[in-house]
Amino acid sequence: MSIRNLNQRATYLTAYARSRAEVLRIRPEERDGIHLLDFGVKAEGGLDAGVLLAKVCLSGVADVELQPANPGFPDVPQIFVRTDHPVEACLMSQYAGWKIVTDDFFAMGSGPMRAVARTEDLFVQLPKTEDGLQAVGVLECGTLPTPAAVAVIRKSLPDTCRLTLVVAPTASQAGNLQVVARSIETALHKLHELQFPLEHIVSAAGIAPLPPVAKNDLHGIGRTNDSILYGATVNLWVRCSDDLIDSVGKKVPSCASGSHGQLFLSLFKAANHDFYAMDAALFSPAVVVFHNLTTGNSFRYGTLLPDLLRDSFGMK
Repeated sequence: MSIRNLNQRATYLTAYARSRAEVLRIRPEERDGIHLLDFGVKAEGGLDAGVLLAKVCLSGVADVELQPANPGFPDVPQIFVRTDHPVEACLMSQYAGWKIVTDDFFAMGSGPMRAVARTEDLFVQLPKTEDGLQAVGVLECGTLPTPAAVAVIRKSLPDTCRLTLVVAPTASQAGNLQVVARSIETALHKLHELQFPLEHIVSAAGIAPLPPVAKNDLHGIGRTNDSILYGATVNLWVRCSDDLIDSVGKKVPSCASGSHGQLFLSLFKAANHDFYAMDAALFSPAVVVFHNLTTGNSFRYGTLLPDLLRDSFGMK
């Protein structure tokens, strides 16, 4: 049975954020008829803000925490995510599947507002869970949304829907962290593309190294993606046949792509900064481990590339 009212759960978290704005170093305001929370554009933000931002993206149905560095990896903390509701938390909420574009604004939109708008093809196969009274969105961008951008979002929501937008650039502490918290999301999206039945996925846990905050958003996109493609490990607990796991397993991790082993920034530049022009098979964790609750067997696919991460992070 699906978790309902994801936006209500995320709204509780944004209300908590407003009540602790000074401690979190964020800036709440009201504009264009919406609640707006700046987690790193003009506000400083920080690690606590980043953890809370990641939880907002996940609608509060996943836990996010910092853990010590992985021996053999760059000496940075790791971001650990776990959930017993991976489809709702990751595909229905966290996935950045809504491109917000106007003449004066661009952002990748995530968060459970997507489950209200249901403008993406992905939602054809996902349950309806929202009452439409509230919507919470997260925008990954370096500027606050313009009135035109807010209007674009509102057009896909019920007229009476109360909208909250949380904003952070990739090149900020909070934005950097929330992107790296997407290790499970990338695995689930890849499985969806491979037509693996999502109802077989029971629980998930993912971990990835937190890169240093980059000097700008472009380099931030490179580092955060490298963190997942070459440093993330995702564990999935599933109920299905071992044959089904074996039929898709090798196709799930990032090494299934012919572009594997190259810095993401180089690939992104070669694609003229267009994610959709890149090999979709690349967007996955480095390692995916399946634990079959039906048979008790486990299966591991993929490989970690810590030396490439050191290069990406500028840490020798």
